[in-house]
Amino acid sequence: MRANIITYGCQMNEYDSHTIKSELVAGGHDMVDHPSDANLIILNTCAVRGKPVEKVITQLGELRKERRQGRDLTIALMGCLAQLEEGQVIAKKFGVDILIGPGAITDVLDAVNEIEAGKKQYTSLEFKSHLETHITPAPNSLTGYLTIMRGCNHHCTYCIVPDTRGPEVSRPVDVIMQEAEAMKAAGIQEIYLLGQNVNSYGLEQNKLPSFAQILKMVASTGIPRVKFTTSHPMNFSSDVIDVIAETENIANFIHLPVQSGSNKILKRMAREYTREEYLKIIREIREKVEDVVISTDIIAGFPGETEADFDETLSLYEEVKYEHAYMFIYSARPGTPSYKHFEDMPRKTKTDRLGKLIERQKHWSLESNRRYEGRNVRVLIKEIGQSGEYVMGYSDQNHTVLVPAEQITKLGLYTVKINTATPHTLYGTVEGFKTETIPLLMA
Repeated sequence: MRANIITYGCQMNEYDSHTIKSELVAGGHDMVDHPSDANLIILNTCAVRGKPVEKVITQLGELRKERRQGRDLTIALMGCLAQLEEGQVIAKKFGVDILIGPGAITDVLDAVNEIEAGKKQYTSLEFKSHLETHITPAPNSLTGYLTIMRGCNHHCTYCIVPDTRGPEVSRPVDVIMQEAEAMKAAGIQEIYLLGQNVNSYGLEQNKLPSFAQILKMVASTGIPRVKFTTSHPMNFSSDVIDVIAETENIANFIHLPVQSGSNKILKRMAREYTREEYLKIIREIREKVEDVVISTDIIAGFPGETEADFDETLSLYEEVKYEHAYMFIYSARPGTPSYKHFEDMPRKTKTDRLGKLIERQKHWSLESNRRYEGRNVRVLIKEIGQSGEYVMGYSDQNHTVLVPAEQITKLGLYTVKINTATPHTLYGTVEGFKTETIPLLMA
């Protein structure tokens, strides 16, 4: 078959999509770049918020329409949405042929073969234990994603991940290192260690090293830049901070979701830490890791959040001065405790609060980014566009950096002098080029 994969959601899904592609190619199927050229379209889905689900429904509606007009097409729904009853209802409504959850992604080849042999529908929603030891070939890219664990043992009341990804399971050290070494050999310049709660690696198995140890082991391969996501504050320990501070090729960028600055709301979310405990971790990070950039996730308008609670989130933002933040209005997801037990608040209240958060984010991001004006940063350019005035890359601190296109002749790492900063972007000149005033794009 000629297959195309459309990926929604997080970097874990990106990693899973690469695994799916590898399985299909190994089985003799062809990958195509555009859905219109495919007779097998795979939607690798996200179910964390309502918006990605709406996108999937829209896409399935378009594909159903094309099939009714005579297009010969096999449709697969994979990923987190497929694992849920909500996704299974959607799959039935739109006539999906293949339904596979995130714990069974390597079943895709069997599924396609059975559909080709005449089976009308294939479903696999188990959590397969062999995924712990399955090794995905290195990608043809400068950035590699490496899952070190799957699942989550926390039960935040707004989150569907424990249902879609199952309990925490850490992958064996030798498998992780084999994948990392393969990525190094393939020329990967940046590697992301992935997990729903990456820093709880090994906690469910006494014989495994800690996350701090596995982080240092992967960095020892010599891959130029090592990052990780996502962390839970409950498991973010001092030894992790020390390894980041002491290891040159571990990026001084830390994503540490807080979700709310109110202890009342944190308890209602079942986040398992207090505002004070979170801020203690932030202070230790700032003290130990030089030039660190900290980002976070914040939910605006969680059920029961009063104006006073929201003010506490704003005040925490002012105290931490996050350089980056991913902010969302609360999205009630079927199957979660908050959906079952809490009353949602008016959308306008949520969007108004989100707007206030965005304004603070712009302020502190600009303050932070301006500190880089006149400084050199290391930037990874991963893609050269066919047209346009700039090419885009990312610094060790995860800033978006734009560089004049004529200064980039090949992909890779560059030293870039930053000339101008906006809240979301740094503009610079590659070292060795004459510095000029660079006109700003819309920030």
